[in-house]
Amino acid sequence: MTAVDTPQTSGPAGGGSGSADIKQVGPREIVHDYLVKVRGGDIGSLPAVLGLLTLIILFSILRPDSFLTSLNVANLINQSAAVVILSMGLVFVLLLGEIDLAAGYTAGTCAGVIGWAATNQGWPVPVALLLGLVAGVVIGAVMGSLVAYLGIPSFVVTLAFFLGLAGLLLRIVGNGKTISYPEGFLIDINNATLPVWLGWAAAIVGLAVYAGSRLLGNLRRRRLELAAEPLLLWGLKSVVLAVLVLAAVAYLSQERAINPAFRSLKGVPAIVLVVVGLLVLLTLLLNRTRWGRHVYAVGGNAEAARRAGINVVWVKVSCFMLTGALAAVAGLTLASRNNGVTGETGGANTLLLAVGAAVIGGTSLFGGKGRMVDAIIGGLLIAVIQNGLLILDQPANIFQMVTGGVLLLAATVDAVSRRRSAATGRG
Repeated sequence: MTAVDTPQTSGPAGGGSGSADIKQVGPREIVHDYLVKVRGGDIGSLPAVLGLLTLIILFSILRPDSFLTSLNVANLINQSAAVVILSMGLVFVLLLGEIDLAAGYTAGTCAGVIGWAATNQGWPVPVALLLGLVAGVVIGAVMGSLVAYLGIPSFVVTLAFFLGLAGLLLRIVGNGKTISYPEGFLIDINNATLPVWLGWAAAIVGLAVYAGSRLLGNLRRRRLELAAEPLLLWGLKSVVLAVLVLAAVAYLSQERAINPAFRSLKGVPAIVLVVVGLLVLLTLLLNRTRWGRHVYAVGGNAEAARRAGINVVWVKVSCFMLTGALAAVAGLTLASRNNGVTGETGGANTLLLAVGAAVIGGTSLFGGKGRMVDAIIGGLLIAVIQNGLLILDQPANIFQMVTGGVLLLAATVDAVSRRRSAATGRG
């Protein structure tokens, strides 16, 4: 198998053990193999995970009565959802070594289109959603075509669209006005909670599917005498994930309403299903399809990919289209949380936080390395910083400076790890 056929993902994956050494792999060997990968520069999302755990512990100690309450955790999930989804879309262009500075206002414009159709025109919600999604895909396709066919730097193209879409959004909404979303599905997307039984059912079924699919995949690779994840590592990952997910569901299933007699509030936020569904779908798209392998190949070396017969132009255009589509979903999520669209939806720091989330999570700015889960880890890290500082009564400027420092640190770690990978022959 050539380099073009193998995605360059990062993170603590257990590879390198074939069928011949299944019984020889123990905890010591697993830890040793992982440490070798880290020393070689393949650190993946490890810094972000450690940073996230450190901040959760720190804020829990400083504000034990407010930070880790089920109400605050649920609010944190709802508040971070739009940035996480937008960041997942940006992973596609970052994998190519490109950038999309217009993604934030693409989200806002698509949310505006949905509001215009559903509220101003009174059209059915499915039609409004379809129009918003099509708008995101079209915007992405135009930008991608300018980058791929004409060779205009993505920085210039997306900066121009950043300015143009900001004006278009104001045109749709009106200066100083708001388009309110109608009550129902559009508002519930990022405000409603799942029934407690459905949260438990979704968690159990999801964990079973994850563990079963990973096991079957490992067994199939062993039958083909290919490198596969050690069974012990598979078991450890499955158990740890199950403990974390079930503990989170149990925690969020508690009553968290300030006045339960007036209105009960418990259950997993509904937006979690959207984020997890996108995570699964997009991860399969990147890791289990020929197109996904081509994305990593183009990001690693576009010229080598072209010589290998990959349609580099189509890969670039399609990545921008996917980024636009996910920006539309992020815009809907953001507008749902705010109950409507304004001329500033998707503006301000939305884009910067989304790019920062992907990079902080472990996606490389140089292209060719990254995963969908990086966006979620990075998005949660940024949300925890913002939420924790708010609870500590710190001003907004502190959040900006801390987030900027974390982003700079993540970019530095990425650059150093790439040098280390190149020096050890892993890059």
